Amino acid sequence: MKRMASVIGLPPENVARYEELHANAWPGVLERLKASNVSNYSIYRHGDLLFSYLEYVGDDYEADMAAVAADPITQEWWAVCEPLQRPLADRADGEWWKEIPEVFHLD
Repeated sequence: MKRMASVIGLPPENVARYEELHANAWPGVLERLKASNVSNYSIYRHGDLLFSYLEYVGDDYEADMAAVAADPITQEWWAVCEPLQRPLADRADGEWWKEIPEVFHLD
């Protein structure tokens, strides 16, 4: 299993809409994530920062994430959610959410 955490900005004026969307996440998006071996996925908010945590339980992360990205329902979801977010300036090339390293884990 691969544990992953990432962060992205969320301007105050977008908090209510973002939280409303995620309180009613689209079933097709959730189904695609599960089919792509994503589990135990959570998003937290601290002020204007979103923190996401997920566990990847498959054996081909790149292929599974490509399947998520190619999914038409997920693309529609991203089109609604992404304008609400503000990527961090120091994210890596090609990242939307900035992946952050794990520094401690208790199993």
